Amino acid sequence: MARLASGIWVSAYLARLGQANIPAYVMMRGDETAGAILVKCATLDGRARVYARAWDFETDTRPWTDWMSGAEPDVDAALRAERSRDPDLWVVEIESREGRTLLGEEGLT
Repeated sequence: MARLASGIWVSAYLARLGQANIPAYVMMRGDETAGAILVKCATLDGRARVYARAWDFETDTRPWTDWMSGAEPDVDAALRAERSRDPDLWVVEIESREGRTLLGEEGLT
């Protein structure tokens, strides 16, 4: 299965979130071609959850998995630390009280 370039995937994801009226923006811009992508969902109550892609070797897929969650300042600090280790990293931030990310929906897997 061919991988979509990171910048194209992020643009398409932001467009899909916009169609669903879910506010989102790029918090950290990474490498356009091959940067890893993390998705932060701020639930507007001081907490946040971050999702990342991980290989599932049994199914040979890359589902979105829970990378971390906690108080939003702690999550932001972890994201900054991760970015300092990986300057190619993308971070997309979503603001959704319900925690909606649309990850795993058709076309976003």
